[in-house]
Amino acid sequence: MSVASIRKDYQLRSLSESDVHVSPVMQFSQWWDEALDSAIDEVNAMTLSTINEAGRPSARIVLLKGFDENGFVFYTNYESDKGQQLDANPYASLVFFWKELERQVRIEGRCERVSPEESDEYYNSRPLGSKLGAWASPQSKVIQGREILDKNAATLLEQYASGEVPRPSHWGGYRVVAETIEFWQGRSNRLHDRIKYSILDGAWMIERLAP
Repeated sequence: MSVASIRKDYQLRSLSESDVHVSPVMQFSQWWDEALDSAIDEVNAMTLSTINEAGRPSARIVLLKGFDENGFVFYTNYESDKGQQLDANPYASLVFFWKELERQVRIEGRCERVSPEESDEYYNSRPLGSKLGAWASPQSKVIQGREILDKNAATLLEQYASGEVPRPSHWGGYRVVAETIEFWQGRSNRLHDRIKYSILDGAWMIERLAP
C-alpha cells in the first residue's frame, strides 16, 4: 500500500453553529467528557507548538493537566527547549486529536507560568518516581548516556528516602490563555465541519471555516 493511498472517510457526526455552546471552554468541556466516556487512550495528550529564537516552529506531545475559563495547563522543566522558547516568545498552540471521535481541537494563545502554589499542588500529587525524575533529568540537554539518568535517579532516591521531595525551582506549570479555539469534526469527502471561536472586544465570536 502506498502512503498516498491511505485514507479514511469520516462519517460519525456533524457539527453546526447551532450545536455549540456560546463559551468555547464549555464546548471543550462537553467534548472532553465525551472523549473520556469513549475510553480514548491518553485522552489528555496534546501537541504543543512553540517558536524558537530563529523563528522556526517546534512541536512535541505534552499532557493537559487542567483547564478552565483561565486557560489550559501543562507542566514541564522551565529550562527545557520549550521553556526557553516560551520565555523568548510567550505564544503557543495546542492540538488535540481524538481519532475515535473523528475530532480535533486547536487552541492558540499567550502562554504564562502558573503560580508557584499551583505548581506545588500538582507536583505534590505526583508519584515519587515522577518527582525524582523532575530533578534527575536536565531536560533537552545533551547527555553522554542513559546511565547518567539512572545514576541521578538512584542518588536522589537515597537522598529523599522519606518520600518528601521538594519541587525543583526549574520545574512548574504553564497556562495557555486561549485567544482562538477551533473545533473540527470529520465529515465525509473531506468536507469537514470547522467552528472557530475568536476573542473580539472581550467576547467570543463564532464563525464557520471552510475545510
